Amino acid sequence: MREISLDRLRTLVVIADLGSFAQAARVLNLAPPTVSLHIADLEARIGAPLLTRKRGQVHPTTIGQTLLERARRLLADAEQALDEVQRQVQGLSGRVRLGASTGAIAHLLPQALDILGVRHPGIDVQVQVLTSRESVGRLQDGTLDLGLVALPQAAVKGVQIQPWRRDPIMAFIPLSWAPPSRITPAWLASRALILNDSTTQLSRVTSEWFATAGLQPDARIQLNYNDAIKSLVAAGYGATLLPHEARAPEPDSRLCMRPLRPGLWRHLGIASRQGQIEQSSAYVLQVLLELAAQDSH
Repeated sequence: MREISLDRLRTLVVIADLGSFAQAARVLNLAPPTVSLHIADLEARIGAPLLTRKRGQVHPTTIGQTLLERARRLLADAEQALDEVQRQVQGLSGRVRLGASTGAIAHLLPQALDILGVRHPGIDVQVQVLTSRESVGRLQDGTLDLGLVALPQAAVKGVQIQPWRRDPIMAFIPLSWAPPSRITPAWLASRALILNDSTTQLSRVTSEWFATAGLQPDARIQLNYNDAIKSLVAAGYGATLLPHEARAPEPDSRLCMRPLRPGLWRHLGIASRQGQIEQSSAYVLQVLLELAAQDSH
């Protein structure tokens, strides 16, 4: 069964509005025979007359009037759909699916969302809590647009990753422990520890830091929620190693933050699909890069 062309429906609407085939041809910039062919095609498809001529004026039949009502709605819906798509192409609206770890969501991402809300209020950022490996996988299968991922990451076909920011990893320790000004692997390994679980890049980085001193300490508990870890540290349950982002809130007064010796860093990147990205995603990427540049100064 042949579908009805929107062009044919538009021709029918214009003829009905103007009451003339000839005037409709001029408005639509079509040859008069083409306008007549459009109506003939519609009438053949419907199986009934749609227009009648009386005293030089063209009027819709009863069936034609029914089709006109639907045609106006269809044409309006088509125009609205094109407008919405065009706004998304221009980055004025749209949805951006972004994956990030709980650490990035806690302090880094809200800053970007505040700026985006002012600059591009029509962009809806849908945040998903994912590990770096999950974000890369979702980008590869097309169910994610951007991902904030820990570096390094193995190369994956169809996904590109650019460095985003570098944050120092610090020791967070209960204040009652009276820690030294700089924390070494040997000092920390002899205490109760709260660490990220072994599936995370942060766990691998901190394990390597302990390994430089020939140590492999066991964690008292493993968590992936940095704020929950800090709460446990403040309660005296143990010490931890976590990244400290610029402009992050001051830690609980019951714990203290100390630099490490040797120093340690958490590297993050922004992952996206290779090739040209949609404008709305490009705006989100721009804000994230701007924030990283500000924090590096």
